[in-house]
Amino acid sequence: MDASEAKVFPYWRAVGSFLLDFVTSFLVLGYLFAFMIGQTTEAGFRLTGLPAFLVIVLVVAYFVVFNRFLGGTIWRRILGVPPVR
Repeated sequence: MDASEAKVFPYWRAVGSFLLDFVTSFLVLGYLFAFMIGQTTEAGFRLTGLPAFLVIVLVVAYFVVFNRFLGGTIWRRILGVPPVR
């Protein structure tokens, strides 16, 4: 392959990894946080106000920490998406 043949990256993997990471992190971190503060329900968890804001902060921190310091989020690694530069 010469320089004129650029490798085409399937962007569906990047979008899919973001969506899967978002849902996974929200559900896992949200449930763990709700469990710690006693806000779980029979259907899962219910967070409002400050606890909901803190879960959003945790989800953002998940993306920042994993992408910046650990070489990519869980689903980025599973789907083989290159690291963000």
